[in-house]
Amino acid sequence: MSDGNLVKLPVPSYLIKLDDGKNLLIDTGMSRLHITDPLATWRGTEMVDVLVPEMQLEDNLEVRLAELDVRPTDIDYVINTHLHFDHAGNNDLFQRATFFVQREHYDFAKDNGRFPNQYWNLPKLKYELLDGEMELFPGIEVLLTPGHAPAHESVMVRLPETGNMVVCGDAVYTQDNLDHASWGGQADPEAAAESAAKLQRIAQEQSATLLFGHDPVQAKQFHRSPQSYR
Repeated sequence: MSDGNLVKLPVPSYLIKLDDGKNLLIDTGMSRLHITDPLATWRGTEMVDVLVPEMQLEDNLEVRLAELDVRPTDIDYVINTHLHFDHAGNNDLFQRATFFVQREHYDFAKDNGRFPNQYWNLPKLKYELLDGEMELFPGIEVLLTPGHAPAHESVMVRLPETGNMVVCGDAVYTQDNLDHASWGGQADPEAAAESAAKLQRIAQEQSATLLFGHDPVQAKQFHRSPQSYR
């Protein structure tokens, strides 16, 4: 919300074709349940008037993937930057995939109402818990960027033609956060400021583009599916 008014924000997921032909998703967006029931997650809570999902039929992640001739069973891996409802809301679709999330974050989110467990804490899903920064696959690195949540992670994606891109997750919501050093909306503002500075250093030193978590202006500036970057 901004000055008492609701602000429309994009909720992205990223599909990456790895060098070996396998499919990786970064985040799974908001649950498709919100298409017919916008209050599905927050009904009866104080958040019901703060977070109001607005989804159309075409916003169903299954539909988006089908446009690329990709089915949920074709997804081999998922990286969750964190486990909030708008980043792990469709984890249940990908029962064949291996999920990567930081161990500290997973433990914090488990049985925590701020991270609705019904979307991701499911016995049919397989998680590989990470302890710190690492290269998961050639050209794919996870970066620790706490502040929005404990052990939040961002993802460096090194593309052969486009160059380096960093999926910030919610380490940086929008460009305005950087322009105005605005971190008061984060769970730990001091840690969030440090993580943002870290991402800015990486962007400068490695000529990387930062993809913000929910920036409506930036979302209009970059390709969206079915267009792609290589």
